[in-house]
Amino acid sequence: MKLLRLVASLTLTVSVGVSASMSASNSQPGEEVITAVKNMGFPGPATQPPVGGEAQGPYKKLIIQNAYIIDGAGAPVQGPVSIVIEKDRIVDIVGAGTGSLAIGAVQESADTHVIDAKGKYVMPGFVNAHTHFGTPSHLFGGGMTDPEYVAKLWLAHGITTVREAGSLMGLGWTLDHKKMSEEGKIAAPRIVAHALFPEVASDPKASRAWVRAVRKRGADGIKFLGGSPEAVAAAIDEAHKLGMKTMFHHAQVAVARMNAVDSARLGLDSMEHWYGLPEAMFENKTVQDYPLDYKYNDEQDRFAHAGRLWAQSAKPGSEIWNKTIKELIDLDFTIDPTFSIYEANRDQPRAKRLEWMDEYTMPYILRAFEPNPKVHGSFHYDWTTGDEVAWRENFRIWMQFINDFKNAGGRVTTGSDTGFIYGVYGFGYIRELELLQEAGFHPIEVVKSATLNGAQLLGMDKDIGSIQIGKKADLVIVNENPLRNFKVLYATGHEFLNRDTGKLEKTKGIEATIKDGVVYDAEILRQQVKALVSEQKAREAARAAAKAK
Repeated sequence: MKLLRLVASLTLTVSVGVSASMSASNSQPGEEVITAVKNMGFPGPATQPPVGGEAQGPYKKLIIQNAYIIDGAGAPVQGPVSIVIEKDRIVDIVGAGTGSLAIGAVQESADTHVIDAKGKYVMPGFVNAHTHFGTPSHLFGGGMTDPEYVAKLWLAHGITTVREAGSLMGLGWTLDHKKMSEEGKIAAPRIVAHALFPEVASDPKASRAWVRAVRKRGADGIKFLGGSPEAVAAAIDEAHKLGMKTMFHHAQVAVARMNAVDSARLGLDSMEHWYGLPEAMFENKTVQDYPLDYKYNDEQDRFAHAGRLWAQSAKPGSEIWNKTIKELIDLDFTIDPTFSIYEANRDQPRAKRLEWMDEYTMPYILRAFEPNPKVHGSFHYDWTTGDEVAWRENFRIWMQFINDFKNAGGRVTTGSDTGFIYGVYGFGYIRELELLQEAGFHPIEVVKSATLNGAQLLGMDKDIGSIQIGKKADLVIVNENPLRNFKVLYATGHEFLNRDTGKLEKTKGIEATIKDGVVYDAEILRQQVKALVSEQKAREAARAAAKAK
């Protein structure tokens, strides 16, 4: 209990906007949680074990033959083609484009590994633009997030690059895993690590020093939740001088001082979720219509009324709506909506019983999802029909803004923010693809959002994000056409009735995820994740039995 009280007090930085003091020591709230846990004699986060039989390569030469490709840059399906890879780079694509000739069959040899992708589809590796490589809040469920579990679920769902939003398991821990991933020592996507900016920051000079300090440690970017406008402006400027990227979850305790347009004008690279957008388009008020007994620290209040916010803003298609879209695009601003992490608010009973909750979800994570005022995101204390109806309307308007923004030329990326609110790693990302389609995106536009757009946001589009000669061999091989049905990408597969046999069948889903030319067998990854979950359940059952004696 003492541990949980400690974690609750320290993780308030994420849930209610309280933060540790800023200093040149570059201390981060997530890091303070982990340090405090260790100081009390409890084990900190585990280090992911070395890569095993799930990975093969990189090869001197790898040829993927007879594939249909979805290039990530917005082109329709092309193929069949052969993709020629040497070590970690695509060196040729034979058969793509008008008038080109398909490569002949290539035999396996000592120098060449061949994957026959006849009838299959190949896409660029997915970029998950908003992730948390675990969270200390899972301690409330009785466990510390297992990095192997998270990383392999990501790879099993085609995710080859993640933007870590705040390094909640500690910046040092996150950077260690970033390095191990880069060196191919662990089965994990490449990690772009963002440090969490202290929300109480008010001194521009100290803010700049803090940014320099976390950059020196190896952080790739900064995630903001708040801070004084002067401190945030200084930090964004310093970050860009140092070649770092910036992202902002405009927390409701800070948004009256800085909304999404305000931060975009300062040069912010991307906004997360949607907080700050409706406020930028208020026409007859300056703050949200909070009930007078509202308390932000009570997350039932926070999320119930957040679901009524878009209805208080400018109407779709209005002058201010269109003006806001134009200005954000002119500022080269990116929106990372993360629809899927809020979807439980539209239908909480559905979210609790999703297909993957049994075999693929750690039991301590499921327990951390249960209503608990001390745990960020576990807020469905008394979730009503009215709350769900409000959130469905909130989604409708929010989705229309995102689609209008995209149609006008704005960059929309794909992020999942899983680990909270019934969001399970990997699965939440595929659900985000489906929700972008619900918002009005053509499936080809969805894939572009998940690949090239994410790479552009991270400044990595010269290396990743599309199937192109010279780029890294980051690819996803799928047995079925994902444009027809994104459900085929789920680790659980897609169930359908075979009308010829009259039997229910399941699709085979992702066959392989390739990162830096290394081929990860998705079926092995799926089996490994299920084994990790099963082993955790067995350990817990054994402890319970021993305690009962």
